[in-house]
Amino acid sequence: MSAASTISRRRLGATGPEVSALGLGCMAMSGGYGPPDRAEGITTIHTALDSGINLLDTGDFYGMGHNELLIADALRDVPRDQVVLSVKFGAQRGPAGDFIGFDTRPAAVKTALAYSLTRLGTDHLDVYRPARLDPAVPIEDTIGAIAELVTGGYVRHIGLSEVGAQTIRRAHAVHPIVDLQIEYSLLSRGPEAEILPTCRELGIAVTAYGVLGRGMLSGQWTANGAADPGAIRSRMPRFQSENLARNLALVAALTRVADARGATPSQVAIGWALAKGEEIVPLIGARRRDQLVDALGAATLELSEDDLAEIERAVPADAVAGDRYDAGQMHMLDSER
Repeated sequence: MSAASTISRRRLGATGPEVSALGLGCMAMSGGYGPPDRAEGITTIHTALDSGINLLDTGDFYGMGHNELLIADALRDVPRDQVVLSVKFGAQRGPAGDFIGFDTRPAAVKTALAYSLTRLGTDHLDVYRPARLDPAVPIEDTIGAIAELVTGGYVRHIGLSEVGAQTIRRAHAVHPIVDLQIEYSLLSRGPEAEILPTCRELGIAVTAYGVLGRGMLSGQWTANGAADPGAIRSRMPRFQSENLARNLALVAALTRVADARGATPSQVAIGWALAKGEEIVPLIGARRRDQLVDALGAATLELSEDDLAEIERAVPADAVAGDRYDAGQMHMLDSER
């Protein structure tokens, strides 16, 4: 059986497009987790498409446009209707790559969209979403501006990212929201309390990023395997000092569960997310083919209720050590308030 025939389809919300049950998160192909390898990134995208993945997720600030240009090259000979392009906007970066704030004013929304369409070489985006809540702009204004782009044919659907239940309701009241992108994994279970129930109530899907805990749940991380100094993991509390040791103990427990099922830790972690609900679409953040191929094994992994319970005993919801971002970034997350 080919990989393409093993990846099922799920719908993004009540009104969104049909997508592969696994999506490809392309951020790491443009830095953040080490120097980018353009050729390998393009090949990884082609491998994903060949496997049956049709959802590609990016942001206009990933590599300051590098990621969108990379995707455009990869899709040059791919029919547009075979790919679902999901793009985030609003994060502002300086020439050194530092994040300097957010801008989701209506005029900024439309300008950012125009630039993304040009870089991606397309006349429309399938899903467009603010990367974070801009504290200076009411969410109604931002969603209203995207709704105008929907009317104009430049955007097909509207999504959200890293916002809380109240903001989700306010945005959905302006225009139907098809999905919420949020970090959700065995190590990040916060959305289960209020955010996931709200999405289910409103018919909104969840595209889960960080499903491998920024690579920690892959089983490839060691206490001596410190993140590249320029990589984002070096600034994340979960990868630092005593927190890392405690979290690696959880990964060791997960690895034992995976070994007993003839699977890898990555496959079990992704399979767990897939099994948490038909409305959840995990994003595989691969930047290399080997990472993607390993992750694709989750598509055929069958986990029973007993399996899920054992996985959650190995990695209890309250056992992870450290926040997922540093204090400054945590303060900017509407989803964490």
